[in-house]
Amino acid sequence: MSAGDQPLVKIHHWPALERPVLVMCLEGWIDAGVAASSACNHLMAAMPHDLVATFDADELIDYRARRPTLRIVNGVDEDLRWPEIKLHAATNRTGRTVLVLSGPEPDMRWQRFCAEVVGLASRLEVEKVIGLGAFPAPVPHTRPVRLVGTSPSAESAAAVGFLPAGIEVPAGVQGALEVAFGQASISAVGLWARVPHYLAAMPYPAAAVALLEGLARVADIEVDTATLQAAAALTSQQVASLIAGSEEHSALVRQLEEQHDSEMSSEVGEFGDLPSGDEIAAELERFLRGE
Repeated sequence: MSAGDQPLVKIHHWPALERPVLVMCLEGWIDAGVAASSACNHLMAAMPHDLVATFDADELIDYRARRPTLRIVNGVDEDLRWPEIKLHAATNRTGRTVLVLSGPEPDMRWQRFCAEVVGLASRLEVEKVIGLGAFPAPVPHTRPVRLVGTSPSAESAAAVGFLPAGIEVPAGVQGALEVAFGQASISAVGLWARVPHYLAAMPYPAAAVALLEGLARVADIEVDTATLQAAAALTSQQVASLIAGSEEHSALVRQLEEQHDSEMSSEVGEFGDLPSGDEIAAELERFLRGE
């Protein structure tokens, strides 16, 4: 058997299953405000979980782009940690099995990877697949975070809400997996949090809360977001304190509020001499470092 015929997945433990749902959160594509990774980490920490499978990183990862981490203590190489793509299984308090696919987005062999993931999900009799993501958008931090959906099914996308436009964008592997699941007649939907573009480069817990609340609704599970909500409240206070001290920044936020409330456009308009999102983000980062 040639190396190309070898399976990419290694099974470590076959879990007991109860109406399994698969959550996807693969790092390396758009994750504004680190919302998706924060939501995934919170979800994993909230439920005891077991390792189900790992994927062959030598076949999928470019180690020059995602180098392993070497721990050195007093000149001694103590540990070398390789990037890994893993599938874990947990039991939600509702009794439902939650499978979590996490780790770095593969650098290569996407079609083989998608086929392996779909095949494994079929063997596990997964009922629904939910991907988590976040993108920078022209929205104000003073309004609730809204989700938009992507799916091979118009009904599933409409159940979350979608951007009323036709666009072509570079795809992440979760998008490729959504399509592959659709072709296999497994229900799949991507949940995307809209993060204020001027806060996209810093942690934005409110978006992680929105993703987890959306996940709870779509997957019919329970997720306690109290700690993330507290972090979101603190972040909101810090951002409000900075913006209140600048009429230019306040004017930008007011215009974003008007645009958000009118629901007439998903694109930022012309702001003349007002600061850009990058300029506000840089000032916010300086402010928060000072805190």
